[in-house]
Amino acid sequence: MQPGQDVQRVVLVTGPSGAGRSTTLHALEDLGYEIIDNLPFSLIPRLLDGPPISRPVALGIDVRNRDFSAAGLIELIDRLTRLPEVAPEVLYLDCRPEELLRRYNETRRRHPLAPDDSPAAGIAAEIDLLAPIRARAEVLIDTTDQSPHDLKAEIGRFFATKGTSPLAVSIHSFSYKRGVPRGLDMMFDCRFLRNPHWDADLRPLDGRAPEVGAYLDADPHFAPFLAKVRDLLLFVLPAHVSEGKSHLAIGFGCTGGQHRSVAVAEKMVKSLADAGWQVSKRHRELERRVGGTADKIQGDKA
Repeated sequence: MQPGQDVQRVVLVTGPSGAGRSTTLHALEDLGYEIIDNLPFSLIPRLLDGPPISRPVALGIDVRNRDFSAAGLIELIDRLTRLPEVAPEVLYLDCRPEELLRRYNETRRRHPLAPDDSPAAGIAAEIDLLAPIRARAEVLIDTTDQSPHDLKAEIGRFFATKGTSPLAVSIHSFSYKRGVPRGLDMMFDCRFLRNPHWDADLRPLDGRAPEVGAYLDADPHFAPFLAKVRDLLLFVLPAHVSEGKSHLAIGFGCTGGQHRSVAVAEKMVKSLADAGWQVSKRHRELERRVGGTADKIQGDKA
């Protein structure tokens, strides 16, 4: 469901403890949702009666909520459903009891419903308590055989907001002389391209200048390099989404980080944004020089 702009989307995230609620909330936060965890039921209607929230909301709900009860949650769902300005959805994270027990034994956590007893007793009690909520869920995801990456990808398929991509891509230019930026997932070396540094008129400029762009366009390797890297990225980005990745950092390096890497990064940002990806850019060496900051570019389609 994609509510209209004048309707507040509210996703109620619940399910047995250990089924992946925290992973789900983090995935929804990466998708642009406002995340509020364990808010008392009595405060939720007041939250929605307040000033409009500019983005969809995800509410984490489980038995640790101060005033939790199955009947109270069903009453809350019914109340929100009657509000024309709210579009509530219940996301129930399911999981087989034996897998929940394995997870509890692995982490050695105590179950909130059986702090002084075995986790198995708490798991059984919680599954029974939540049975009426499970029956009311619009979206039910069984996390038994899912890794966190699998769950994030599943959340992206169900809850990615219209006009946004579930994967944020950052493009970095840098100088190899100053070292490779930390945290890059992919890196491309631009030092084989013609170097504008050796042209006295171009040396004071950077890769954003039209004169530098024209100089590089004259290099017969430039256009094929851009095309092949663009095709590679457009091939692998959807696969990273399927793996549940929320951010991918791609670097382009050259000797000084001023001309070639900047020009390539600028063109790649535009290409990916035109293809619909959410892209940000950082020119590390230019920022060092002028104290600049990163820019963000939002593609037209997800």
